Amino acid sequence: MDFQLTEEQRIFKKMVHDFADQRMAPLVKAWDEECAFMDRKILSQYVEMGLLGISLPEKYGGAGLSAFEAILAIEELARISPIAASPVFETSVGPIRVVDIFGTEEQKQRFLPPSCMGEKLMAVAMTEPGAGSALTDLTTRAVLKGDHYVLNGQKRFISGGGHSDSYMVYVRMSEVKGWKGIGGMVVEKDAPGLSFGKQEVFMGLHGMPSCDLIFEDCIVPKENLVIPEGGFAKLMQAFDVERCGNATMSLGIAWGALEAAKKYSQERAAFGKPICEFQAIQFLLADMAMRVEAARLLIYRAATNAGKGFPSIFESSVAKCFSNEMAKEVTDMALQVFGGYGYSKEYPIERMLRDSRGWPVAGGTVQMQRINIAGAMLGRRFNQR
Repeated sequence: MDFQLTEEQRIFKKMVHDFADQRMAPLVKAWDEECAFMDRKILSQYVEMGLLGISLPEKYGGAGLSAFEAILAIEELARISPIAASPVFETSVGPIRVVDIFGTEEQKQRFLPPSCMGEKLMAVAMTEPGAGSALTDLTTRAVLKGDHYVLNGQKRFISGGGHSDSYMVYVRMSEVKGWKGIGGMVVEKDAPGLSFGKQEVFMGLHGMPSCDLIFEDCIVPKENLVIPEGGFAKLMQAFDVERCGNATMSLGIAWGALEAAKKYSQERAAFGKPICEFQAIQFLLADMAMRVEAARLLIYRAATNAGKGFPSIFESSVAKCFSNEMAKEVTDMALQVFGGYGYSKEYPIERMLRDSRGWPVAGGTVQMQRINIAGAMLGRRFNQR
């Protein structure tokens, strides 16, 4: 077992690190304070650096690398801000992978190259007003009529909502209850009958679009169906990759907080010496480092074992659950190192703490991850009804 990055991976990681510091860091404060979305023109810089479609095939404009390289990039960018990491997340471990793995050649030709070029981004639309953790309760309905589907229903808290160019929508395709009636299709932003609710303003993750998707007799071409009825397991299999991305967002935030706390502890003086010389601060830094390193290893294991396919549900759920909770703890400890300054908006720690709180809810709660973990350990599914 080798825990070392290859020379190519080290060069890649350093490149993304510098890109985050030099080009993205100056934008973070405005994103947070103004709840401003990333200017789409910035995506050309990601394309220039080869950061979009990292895990998508080269024949469609991607880099043809594994999910692990995408995780390395997300970690470096989320260290600055999850907003900066979002384009890599969406084009490398997000719903576009459903098209990459399960789509037809025609679908791949339509959706993958624009994603790799930053021309069109795809978001996932799963959650509904009455279906979050109980996802198989979803009621958004697709009915086939001739050469198109007609969708009716509503999706809630959709990251990228109103901003992304297309959506991988989980839909019920018949009256069959539970997972057996569910499939997935791509709904493009300009589809007739699709409208968007108001943009949400959350506690953290300011600058990340999120709103309802409202389908009122929405027309979707038949050829946009990627996962037919009964393919819910495939949709969730692809979502295991997204869980690793979610976990890495938490890791990046925590790592950024640790780095900031280390720097501050060497600059801030009390009683005539830097506060890093006090054992109380040393213990906080050590505890933060242990948690960050443990999360990193769990995520790297899941992504490495996945290769260019999917991670196991056990490994991805363990990584997500631990990393989500770790980020909350580490950002809180970082705030304590900063003292009163950590509570001030003049410093980044309070933003990091707020941003860390969103990931244990998004992409499957930590409680649902624990159910996944127990089920994988015991080799059975637990009916929650």
